[in-house]
Amino acid sequence: MKIGIPKEIKNNENRVGMTPAGVLELSKKGHEVYVQSTAGDSSGFDDKDYHAAGATILPSIDRVYEASDMIVKVKEPIEQEYGLIKEDQIVFTYFHFASNQNLTEAMMRSKSVCIAYETVEDKDGTLPLLTPMSEVAGRMAIQQGAKYLEKPVQSKGLLLGGVPGVPPGKVLVLGAGVVGIQAAKMAAGLGAQVTVLDVNMNKLRYVNDIMPSHVVTEFSNEYNIRKHLKTSDLVVGGVLITGAKAPKLVTRDMLKTMQPGAVIVDVAVDQGGCIETTRPTTHEDPAYIIDDIVHYCVANMPGAVPYTSTLALTNVTLPYVLKLADAGWEKACDHDPLLAKGLNIVKGAIVYDPILEAFGWDETYA
Repeated sequence: MKIGIPKEIKNNENRVGMTPAGVLELSKKGHEVYVQSTAGDSSGFDDKDYHAAGATILPSIDRVYEASDMIVKVKEPIEQEYGLIKEDQIVFTYFHFASNQNLTEAMMRSKSVCIAYETVEDKDGTLPLLTPMSEVAGRMAIQQGAKYLEKPVQSKGLLLGGVPGVPPGKVLVLGAGVVGIQAAKMAAGLGAQVTVLDVNMNKLRYVNDIMPSHVVTEFSNEYNIRKHLKTSDLVVGGVLITGAKAPKLVTRDMLKTMQPGAVIVDVAVDQGGCIETTRPTTHEDPAYIIDDIVHYCVANMPGAVPYTSTLALTNVTLPYVLKLADAGWEKACDHDPLLAKGLNIVKGAIVYDPILEAFGWDETYA
């Protein structure tokens, strides 16, 4: 199979879809890999690395799309790429269709085969291709939240971990999934007081078992959310419903009950956000203020640490890329029902129900 690795062109997206190590594994199997020139520069991998691993370096993004049967990338195609995607071409990336109707309709028109990293599932219901980026984003949520609590960025001027004689900050984590656990771990390591909310008691029991005593758990409901928002310095939104829009757990009216200068980091922004006032931002302009509350809602947080993120992503995507390349998408998905769950749009038809539900569409789109 001919596999293309284009350079990411979304604002400040510094990751790349595959490392030279991944290219080498594909080349050893006889597949042809086309990498756009400088695609890996921001992640610490230059063209010489890819060429040595067996890739052909192409000068432009349109040449990569034109030459390839399958495109492997990091973020969803943006408008400039829509016209480059060919009929029957496999596109394997993060899509998050449920929060982007324009992208969904563009991919339907392309008649391509869209396989979404974020909906590939393991037998236990975990999301192996989303997990490493959720781990990165969960840890970064505290790193960025701590920074945006500083006065120079118009926040309250609070050191999250406190110092002797001064109490630490309070962190509220919405969701005890991968993002929430990683955020709680980082916040606890800084010495903050941490509360984790979720509706899944098994997840809360797990958090209670593995975290230190200054991380406490409570069942998630509107009453408890409102109660903790009043005293929280940093709120991390880490709620995920696989392939669907995130529920709005914090409404606009709740912001007025929070302390001026508090910070919200909504990691669920890719799925529409779990805060009503969330809107996607970029690393170039990452934060905004509503009702004196700082919102950090960067839609590609791991893009700020591309070396770590690219290595972590290729570790988990490469086995699936090899399956798709060796057998083609139909046989690969027939033989692996877990990979088949990644199929979102096939040749113009939506085959993943949460997308239909997100837009209120019926089966005529399937």
